[in-house]
Amino acid sequence: MTQLNHPVFQLKPFQAIVSQAKKEKKEIYLVGGFIRDLFLGRVKQTLDLDFSVSSGAIDFGRRLARGLKAGFVVLDKEHGCSRVIYKDTAAKKVITFDFVDFRDKDLKGDLLKRDFTINTLAASLPIEGAKVLDLYGASRDIAKQVIRVVDDSSFDEDPLRILRAFSLAAIFGFKIEPHTMRLIEKKKDSLKGVAGERMRDELFKILEVPNAWHYISLLDKYKVLELVIPQVTVMHNVAQGGYHHLDVWGHSMETVKKLEELLGHLAKNQDLGNYLNETMASDRKRRQLIKLAALLHDIGKPKAFEVKAGKTMFHGHERIGRIICDSVSEKLRLSTRERFTLDTIIFWHLRPGYLADNAVLTKRAIHRFFRDTEDEAASVLLVSIADQRATRGPLATPESRKKHEKVSFGLLEKYFEIAKEEPFCRLIDGADLIKKCKLKPGPVFSVILDAVEEAQVEGSIKTKTEALALARKIAKKPIIIDKGHKGEKKLTNK
Repeated sequence: MTQLNHPVFQLKPFQAIVSQAKKEKKEIYLVGGFIRDLFLGRVKQTLDLDFSVSSGAIDFGRRLARGLKAGFVVLDKEHGCSRVIYKDTAAKKVITFDFVDFRDKDLKGDLLKRDFTINTLAASLPIEGAKVLDLYGASRDIAKQVIRVVDDSSFDEDPLRILRAFSLAAIFGFKIEPHTMRLIEKKKDSLKGVAGERMRDELFKILEVPNAWHYISLLDKYKVLELVIPQVTVMHNVAQGGYHHLDVWGHSMETVKKLEELLGHLAKNQDLGNYLNETMASDRKRRQLIKLAALLHDIGKPKAFEVKAGKTMFHGHERIGRIICDSVSEKLRLSTRERFTLDTIIFWHLRPGYLADNAVLTKRAIHRFFRDTEDEAASVLLVSIADQRATRGPLATPESRKKHEKVSFGLLEKYFEIAKEEPFCRLIDGADLIKKCKLKPGPVFSVILDAVEEAQVEGSIKTKTEALALARKIAKKPIIIDKGHKGEKKLTNK
């Protein structure tokens, strides 16, 4: 392929770029990922085009945005980088155009400073009739499916490129060639100075692919993962009891693998697909976050480890894990919603197993599970199934596995059934407790309302009168304090 064809080249904003470049006699090249994706035949939902400009990229972008009545942002004043955000109302798409000054005296020098050879393709404007320039073997490495640094100083330019090598390998299914891998091993410690949010974005690109476990294992093998998530180092070489065939870290990796296999088997489930593809923050999806939760679900085990009467135990590891996970979320600069989601999955990941151990699964137990896990109920169930499938020690019986899956898949189906129903409406609320029961507002209200709600779900009460009667009865009982989710004090009634 020597010439480029794409509908975006005919759109108003692109033609405006060509026209303005000609008018201002600017040397401008379309470079990088967009051309690479055309070579690979990849179709992306978003349109992001990068341009290298001989000089004055910020002013060029500003003038273009003004003429198009588009958004404009200076990305990096020091290095002369700007972005134009154009809303194509007809196509209902947003197109971003990034303009950056040459980082050397000419295009050849500029491309030498790019990260990997596959990103060094370029084409001059106007595109029509222009040949693709391949100065550093990009087409060769695309054909060989390898990730190769353009220059040995690449990781010195930007240490994040170390992590990006793995994310690009994951996205394209390429391999990192040996010399580049040796440079990664040599330079990896420079990642310590990279901002958490930048590392997060590359990590989540890896978590997006169907076989993320493979690339996470590579990150671990080359000791890069511990620079992104230092907390995982304590999980290595922690032996487990008879239910497990792997140590804590091996089991965690196996859980991610089993989760991805599970998601593959359930790929045709439209309800689950919509759930997994829900945006949690920025362009990060629930699917990626669940995989991260699977990786971290037992991160509290090393600290909880103890041996009693010859038995290995990890009591309370879900509570400890939640606390450790908060520090992971902080380092990666996850949103509040993402943090709460990880907390919820890790804290409750044992719950489906407990439910499966019950001789009878009551309506009350099911209601409490969905009440406690809320929107993350399906996530908890998926991680729990994967966790159980990754547990194949001599004490893990086929019978217990079968029962666990029956309960978990049943609850997963019920979750999506409930989601389509009319919202649950309580018979009474806090105002009723104040007006009808003459109670003073306080933490006890949640105890009463939860108990009344459970009775309503079970069908033992059906009217407001019955609900108020039960509320008065509960209010007369002594209240004790228990530790609830996230470690807060929670009043319970017995």
